[in-house]
Amino acid sequence: MPLRVNTNIPSVNIRRVLKINNRDLGNRIERLSSGLRINRAADDVAGLSVSEGMRAEINGLTQAVRNAEHATNLIQTAEGALNEVNAILIRMRELAVQSSSGTVNNSNRESLNAEYTQLINEIDRIGEVTSYNNQVLLTGFGNVVSNDPTVSTALASPTTGVVGVQVSGATAGTYRFIDEDSDREITLGNGVATQTIDLGSALDTDEAGVPGIVATGSSIMANFDRLGIQLTLSGVQAAEGINPATDGYRDGDLNAEDLVIDSGTGGTFQVGPRDGAVHRIELNIADMRASGVVLNLGSSTIANQPTAQTTISAVDLAIQNVAQQRGDLGAYQNRLAFNIGANENTIENITASESSIRDADIVAEVSSFTRSQILVQSGTALLAQANVLPQNALSLLG
Repeated sequence: MPLRVNTNIPSVNIRRVLKINNRDLGNRIERLSSGLRINRAADDVAGLSVSEGMRAEINGLTQAVRNAEHATNLIQTAEGALNEVNAILIRMRELAVQSSSGTVNNSNRESLNAEYTQLINEIDRIGEVTSYNNQVLLTGFGNVVSNDPTVSTALASPTTGVVGVQVSGATAGTYRFIDEDSDREITLGNGVATQTIDLGSALDTDEAGVPGIVATGSSIMANFDRLGIQLTLSGVQAAEGINPATDGYRDGDLNAEDLVIDSGTGGTFQVGPRDGAVHRIELNIADMRASGVVLNLGSSTIANQPTAQTTISAVDLAIQNVAQQRGDLGAYQNRLAFNIGANENTIENITASESSIRDADIVAEVSSFTRSQILVQSGTALLAQANVLPQNALSLLG
């Protein structure tokens, strides 16, 4: 190797390597002090992009869990109020039974009717004041299906076989059915969105061998998931509880029938991290006041024996309606509990994935830090030695 004075090649080489080791040592110190493998985009471009997306999803899921917990509290508020309504209705039925007996006279019935009327007023008051975060719950909450069969003609159960409708994220408006004979398909649309579903093998054959009916005594679900509407189609069945008798659904029965969804406030719970109906749960609570169409007790009276006797049946129907609404709320509450569990499990797994991308492996970083520290120290010492190499030229002049 030539002996040069103007250019100290060993010094230049050691200085270059020392800069690399110093830079690496700085990175190791930064990662150990922050606990992160990725502190800036330059550390891992793809990893940063994936990690930031995961962080956004984790935060969304965390908020979705809180939303579901708040929704559970809302449902508990409504269900607790309906529990009291149920107790009131049981007392009203007791009064109606008492007034129906010939052992009391009309003067007695007036006293009984006075309490009966006050209980009706109390049910209405509970409906008006039951609220969550200043949103009244029992006067109609969320978008609800119009139960008037003259408007929602598809709900004429005796002829269409539709015995139940659930909405989840469905927009308010009028939906019309296209249901041709013998194709085993139903199309539903509101002029903006349309969906066709194939009932296929869910339909049975009648006694005459003609296909396309729901089997007697059974029911099937027609799920228009893109519209947020789910129908329960029944076979031939007698009246039971609040469900009327029906001739059952036959392919083609719903053609040109309408289903009207009235707009309401609230009722939509964001229980997922993204936009879309599958990330929301739609809750619908009917008008549960005594004067509403569900309980329909506003004009009932037990002031005389004949009306008291007919009122028993009316109160029985109201009790069943309240029980069904409470059952629906309980089903939503259980669904939300499972949703919370699923979201928390997802949060745990995505957090683990995000950690594996972004967090530093402390054992590996300490090992690399020690290596870089030794190389920097040795490089510094060797640089001092390299800087004195040109002085050897002076010995040639002596």
